Amino acid sequence: MSNDPRPAEAIGTLDAAHFEQALHRLPVDALNVAQPELFAAGLAPHYLARLRHEAPVHHCAESRFGPYWSITRHSDIEAIELDTETFSSAHANGGITIGSSADDPQFFPAFISMDPPRHAEQRRAVAPAFSPERLAQMAPRLREWAADILDGLPRGSWFDWVDRVSIELSARTLALLLGFPQTRSRDLIRWSDAMVALPGHPAFLSLEDKLRVMHECFGTFDAIWAERRAASEGDDLISLLARGADTRAMPKDEFYGNILLLIVGGNDTTRNSISGSILAMHRFPEEWRKLQADRDLLANLTPELLRWQTPIAHMRRTATRDVTVGGRTIRRGEKVVLWYLSANRDEALFERPDDFLLDRHNARRHLALGTGMHRCIGARLAELQIRTLWEAMLERALSFEVEAEPLRIPSTFIHGYQRVRVRLS
Repeated sequence: MSNDPRPAEAIGTLDAAHFEQALHRLPVDALNVAQPELFAAGLAPHYLARLRHEAPVHHCAESRFGPYWSITRHSDIEAIELDTETFSSAHANGGITIGSSADDPQFFPAFISMDPPRHAEQRRAVAPAFSPERLAQMAPRLREWAADILDGLPRGSWFDWVDRVSIELSARTLALLLGFPQTRSRDLIRWSDAMVALPGHPAFLSLEDKLRVMHECFGTFDAIWAERRAASEGDDLISLLARGADTRAMPKDEFYGNILLLIVGGNDTTRNSISGSILAMHRFPEEWRKLQADRDLLANLTPELLRWQTPIAHMRRTATRDVTVGGRTIRRGEKVVLWYLSANRDEALFERPDDFLLDRHNARRHLALGTGMHRCIGARLAELQIRTLWEAMLERALSFEVEAEPLRIPSTFIHGYQRVRVRLS
């Protein structure tokens, strides 16, 4: 339910000037950014900008997800992320998304939704899969796949970049990480989509539809878990969990939660960043020309892309005590939403924040993957995938067009695209 006087769909029909006028006529106290329709229409950044400027610590009393606080400035979000005693990620306290709750049958505990010390114990078990040595071993395979994917694309006709490039590279990489059959890699994407889909999604119309697909995932990984527990070696993520001192006896719901975390994290972050990358190069063609002229800029490509795209729009925490942030009192037990999408557009830190700039000097200050102990464990792998793909694009001297506006995902959590039509020439 929206508490904005004008529904997001109606605002989305206005031109830019009239939309800004309509937005600023809304009382700031009544703003509710947690509307999937706003994200589908590409309007959420405008709402977040107004909150950032006028009410950086903002309480929304009514939404489809219940009451919540919005935190929109980079400095406040960074401070909250680092204060794990006051702001809990624990599943028992509600978890890490605006819509999650401890008693929801579609949510399972994972190390991202744990506080110290259990978070560190489980994260430590899978960390070797993302070590520099392991990534160096994976790099040749990623180069091979990037070349195979790009060389298989049509020339001169339109295709969906999301399906043919973003999903394909993400699925193959995720299967490699999990020791999962490459022939079934697209199952991982389907399971990830089910996990993050809101009720009414065309592919998952009901909660029962979602749970049926999720239990298909669980049944598959139950068999893999039994196989890996019986094995004495293996460097994939399931083998590491099966042999880890702190994870091999984990309860079944925690195993399922960690599987879902690894699948969703490995899919949505990289997939939507790769989709955003072609849009960034299209909308800022001078940056593409700069990259073609100076390949050293590849080193800054991924951090700036992650900042500009921000594939995860928010993370949520729950206050464990009464606390004052930005002059506002947040009560114990209240839901606190950290809008990464806003932090990465904060004018106080990033000059020309809406522009994609390959030579941005502080791009690595982005919060797209969190900070502190909850920073995404696969951050280096995401960077390797994106850089490898664009190295292959440069090697082929590909030129491209992007058709109109992409079809966005109607989600307050995943900030990305269902379809981006591209033509290579």
